[in-house]
Amino acid sequence: MLSGGALAAERKRAASLPSIRVSSREKGDLVMLGIGGFTPLEGFMTRADWQGVCDGYRTAAGVFWPIPITLSTDADVAVGSEIALADPDDGELLATMRVTEKYAIDKAHECASVFKTTDPAHPGVKMVMQQPAANLAGPVKVLSDGGFREKYGELFMTPAETRTEFERLGWSRVAAFQTRNPMHRSHEYLAKVAIETCDGVLVHSLLGALKAGDIPAEVRTRAIGVLIEKYFRAGTVVQAGYPLDMRYAGPREALLHALFRQNYGCSHLVVGRDHAGVGSYYGPFDAHGIFDEIPRDALETRPLKMDVTFWCYRCGGMASGRTCPHGDADRLQVSGTQLRKWLSEGSAVPAEFSRPEVLEVLRAYYAGL
Repeated sequence: MLSGGALAAERKRAASLPSIRVSSREKGDLVMLGIGGFTPLEGFMTRADWQGVCDGYRTAAGVFWPIPITLSTDADVAVGSEIALADPDDGELLATMRVTEKYAIDKAHECASVFKTTDPAHPGVKMVMQQPAANLAGPVKVLSDGGFREKYGELFMTPAETRTEFERLGWSRVAAFQTRNPMHRSHEYLAKVAIETCDGVLVHSLLGALKAGDIPAEVRTRAIGVLIEKYFRAGTVVQAGYPLDMRYAGPREALLHALFRQNYGCSHLVVGRDHAGVGSYYGPFDAHGIFDEIPRDALETRPLKMDVTFWCYRCGGMASGRTCPHGDADRLQVSGTQLRKWLSEGSAVPAEFSRPEVLEVLRAYYAGL
């Protein structure tokens, strides 16, 4: 991402270039390229990169990468040209790009490789199948954070900023807690287990687009902030957000979550049940197993594999399948899907499910719908 005089000059140049509007997903990827979240990538992938990532988790240069980072368009764009990339909503110029390659892909192959399904009902598959026919590859110069800083303030942190904060706190073992949901009691439990073995936890919220029915980031992060303030020891949690859209790629997305957390300064990633999943497309612990299938040196960030967690009435608290000897009749399964259902219906939510301060924030949101 450019700054100072270089930014001013490139913005002026961008205004004279032909522009194309990127998708919401591509905007998030572009911002991540700019802030260093996708280091060492310098731009959108070539066909060789795309093929290598789909089939073997490696770019053409041999960099481990689990999900293609691509840009597609229907516009008439020539190889060798310079173009500007614009925000999908307001047309703000986000970047300039030198087009080094234009190519077509087998969309079904990408879906089968990345999502393990070609079912059009899968939101990630739908996203890929609806994208334009031609992919453009090339390096980018990023001009804007896409409005994330203005919208989320200090919550929007770059990798350089999180690493600086961890250094200030004296943290060297940092667990990333990935979330696209408000944190209920199960999430709280997992984060606290991670704190027991690490110096601290980065509660890292996705700020990009979600599927219909998910709780918006501004509501979710406010609920998380209340939980951290009331129920975590000071100095053990940093809350931040990052600009990606969800792909719902399950195990492959778990690898991507671990990969870019390296750049944010995290040594570990909490990987729970059905990490980054949707529907019943993935097994509950497929995201655990995929870390054992890749080379040990592919990632610096290591998984903290967590079993399914629940409230056990006989244990009298949160527990997991590894610690609780009791049966399903004694357990209250805690899930974001169930919480959203109760809240949208105005139903009572058990105290064992979510903290009252969190519910207050969420009920206010649902009351306004």
